[in-house]
Amino acid sequence: MLYHWIYPLKVYWSGLNVLKYISVRMFIAAFIAMGIYFVFGRAMIRCLAARQFWQTVRNDGPVSHMDKRGTPTMGGLLLWGAVLVALLLCGRFDVPYIPISMAVIVIFGAIGFLDDYRKVILKDAKGLRARWKFPLQVATATIIVLILFDVVGLTRDITIPFFKDVRPDLGNWMVPFAVLVIVGTSNAVNLTDGLDGLVSMPSIVVFLAYAVIAYITGHAAIASYLQVPVIPGSGELAVLCGAIIGATLGFLWYNAHPASVFMGDVGSLPMGAVLGYVAVVTKSEILLVVIGGLFVLEAISVITQVISFKLTGKRIFRMAPLHHHFELKGWPESKVIVRFWIITIILALASLATLKLR
Repeated sequence: MLYHWIYPLKVYWSGLNVLKYISVRMFIAAFIAMGIYFVFGRAMIRCLAARQFWQTVRNDGPVSHMDKRGTPTMGGLLLWGAVLVALLLCGRFDVPYIPISMAVIVIFGAIGFLDDYRKVILKDAKGLRARWKFPLQVATATIIVLILFDVVGLTRDITIPFFKDVRPDLGNWMVPFAVLVIVGTSNAVNLTDGLDGLVSMPSIVVFLAYAVIAYITGHAAIASYLQVPVIPGSGELAVLCGAIIGATLGFLWYNAHPASVFMGDVGSLPMGAVLGYVAVVTKSEILLVVIGGLFVLEAISVITQVISFKLTGKRIFRMAPLHHHFELKGWPESKVIVRFWIITIILALASLATLKLR
């Protein structure tokens, strides 16, 4: 709305001309979203606690996690509320990628809310069953992907890191591939959300990297210089990334160890889905494996653990996801968190370096 309603007033005050710059609106969106969480965060935590929206803790997990019982969850509600407000104020709605991203947030957030509702309100430890949860995710992602390709006109090729001219067109196979990226990333981030701040800081780092990528792919001159795909309008996704970074910083203020509130599935499921969505739009799906390497490792640890136990009756890790394995090896929770943060920063920097190495 700032762009559509206020920017035209530049004819009366030239200072409003700055609103045409994506970088300016990105920072404004970040500060708006962060400010909303800072202002309303404490009241939301009290409200969640009063209604006994408490985190469910596994009995077979690290003993130190027993102290987390009674900590409010579903803090992702305010996080995504702040993001949506920031986008309404700072996003350009004549660029289809912004309203589509808001649909991703709302629908995947609703799926996460149903999962949290069953766990927290109905006291069902299993939450929303996989036979319902997974099809809902796949159906949503499929609709989003078809809109991107058949309505918006996004091309169906992919970009291979380090190769400037290798962009294979997957044709109809691009649809299931893109769905896999969105749904897989959604669940990978969800699996990573197990320690105080473990998802928050890596998400900030990853979305910061994707803000750079989105800005580059949306800027014809820079994209041509770096020999990456030019995707008109994708630069607006930098505003989305800025809003998420700001809201997550506000959330981290209360989620830092020892956490006063947890994100819940209502927060982590859309976090991963939006990340996958941005990767699909910016043609950096393969690069996501590196940028979001921490999330990939966490997901792989769960998959290999399950396969190994079913086939051999033995576990590869002491406990999955991976962060619990290191906890059970004796690492303090804070050490696991910070070291995983460092890994994410290294991977993000390495990924951005590939934009030049072609």
